[in-house]
Amino acid sequence: MSGLLALLDDVAAIAKVAAASVDDVAGMAAKAGSKAAGVVIDDAAVTPNYVHGFDAKRELPIIWKITKGSLFNKLVVLLPLALLANAFAPWIITPLLMLGGAYLCFEGAEKVFHKLFPHGDAEVEADLDVKDPAHLEEERVRGAIKTDFILSAEIMTIILSQIPEGALWMQAAALALAGVAITAVVYGAVALIVKMDDIGLFLTRTARTGFGRAFGRGLVRGMPKLMTFLSTVGTAAMLWVGGSIILHGMEVLGWPVLYDAIHHVAEAAAHGVPEKFSGAMSWAVTALLDGIFGLVLGALLIPVATRVVGPFLALFSGGSKPAAH
Repeated sequence: MSGLLALLDDVAAIAKVAAASVDDVAGMAAKAGSKAAGVVIDDAAVTPNYVHGFDAKRELPIIWKITKGSLFNKLVVLLPLALLANAFAPWIITPLLMLGGAYLCFEGAEKVFHKLFPHGDAEVEADLDVKDPAHLEEERVRGAIKTDFILSAEIMTIILSQIPEGALWMQAAALALAGVAITAVVYGAVALIVKMDDIGLFLTRTARTGFGRAFGRGLVRGMPKLMTFLSTVGTAAMLWVGGSIILHGMEVLGWPVLYDAIHHVAEAAAHGVPEKFSGAMSWAVTALLDGIFGLVLGALLIPVATRVVGPFLALFSGGSKPAAH
């Protein structure tokens, strides 16, 4: 009997440790995932463009295909690569983060450039000339998954950089949990966004009250404005996050001048407002200056990416350079 009680005590102790470990994993995943918020916002803002122009019945199936591709990117490809890099070449994490940050700066700056100087895109025009809807859908899905891979690589690297060292299984579990949660949030939001106008149209036809029908009309009319807003937020997030990653990476690698300068400016701005607003002011000034830096860097990268990197990659892909999303 005493042996059974001892065994039960051991089982209870193991259960407590396991429960604490689960809590630790969830806590690490939540904390680490929040650090990737800027890239997540960009991902959610970008993806609806890939279902634009398709029949309403195909929107959710397309999003589901992209979601499965995103999970494959994160869990099957990027998670083991991230853990291997962290275990055997941790020095490479910061350069990889900076490379991804530079890409985000380039993408954000190119969006601003397109907005200020509108011009046609040969690849978009060619895309619109495709007569087979099924073929076009597959092309769009592949393009979305490729874009997701880049953003997911940045998200997973950011998450890994925020997870404290510990047991490999806990790092893997926290990384996987954060990756799945972010994917669910992003593509759940995307599904809701792309179906919002359909929900509004349904309400205008079936709502029994004037308020319900008016609300439905408001959804239909408001969706274009929401998409424009999301596009703007996504661009700002790319520039802010990309610039922040580059500046922090420079500081880690021993070039802290710009990072420290922005920090001092943010501190000075925080001291100029009431104490209860100082934290928000410091964050806002830091984000603004990080974004300006990201915009300048991205603008410098546009000719490099479009005239050097793009054609070079096209030599190996057998096609034209990938278009920015």
